[in-house]
Amino acid sequence: MPRSAVSIVNVGYRSTNYWVISAGRSRVLVDLGWPGTMGRMRANLIRADIPLSEIQYALATHYHIDHAGLAQELKNAGVRLLMIDLQVPFIHLMKQHIKPQDHFIEISMEGNAIISVSESRALLHRMGIAGEILHTPGHSQDSVSLLLDDGPVFVGDLTDLRLVGPENPEVVRASWQLVKDRGATQVHAGHGPIRPLPALDA
Repeated sequence: MPRSAVSIVNVGYRSTNYWVISAGRSRVLVDLGWPGTMGRMRANLIRADIPLSEIQYALATHYHIDHAGLAQELKNAGVRLLMIDLQVPFIHLMKQHIKPQDHFIEISMEGNAIISVSESRALLHRMGIAGEILHTPGHSQDSVSLLLDDGPVFVGDLTDLRLVGPENPEVVRASWQLVKDRGATQVHAGHGPIRPLPALDA
């Protein structure tokens, strides 16, 4: 499939971006919605003319409630969860931040696609998408970013260096340096507009 066929659509809501990367009818959803909001996710996909049945994989950049809250509901609807092996120990920790009114459905570990970052390029290539998944800790230890070869990078909540608070600034800087070194030029974050890569020499 030609690389030019890849498109990026934001189907986000509640101040959080959820990105559908498509190569024809091969699609991956990056970040997975707030718990209890499957109706909102379905409506936004319909509005964007993206059939839920064409989303082959759903990837959470990290397992926090606003980025992975709908994981099991998407899985129940036929979307396969794509997990990076280093994320697995952190998945069930998300329950610590769930309240009963969130209507969260616990994530089953059965039937998920669990791969290493080194295996990600081959999986994406099979979908017609040229890119890779990188481990980018800083906001959380389980944070990953999906980088497309032509520059867009989907970083979840990787902290802008100018806004580092409790995070370790050197870990954050190293993650940004990694995506830059791999060719990232345009940041598609979990919150806010699309923006250039932050300056790393500050």
